[in-house]
Amino acid sequence: MNETQIGWIAAIIVGGFAGWFAQMFMRANTGILGNVVLGVVGAAVASALLGLFGVSFAGTLGYLVAGFIGACILIGVGRAVRG
Repeated sequence: MNETQIGWIAAIIVGGFAGWFAQMFMRANTGILGNVVLGVVGAAVASALLGLFGVSFAGTLGYLVAGFIGACILIGVGRAVRG
């Protein structure tokens, strides 16, 4: 299959927006760097988890959605671990 991927610079920019959206949605207090990390790592986590169910995202909009979902998951897990 031919999957559309975005470059590293675009991944950082879109990941930052995804992390920012997740921060606003989850009412978390992360900085700019935290937003980027949450978005990029969240996209990888969400893509892996949703891939188990046969769901895949492609392109910039798909990366943004996956990053948002994954960042929300990471924020929730972080809250659960901290108590």
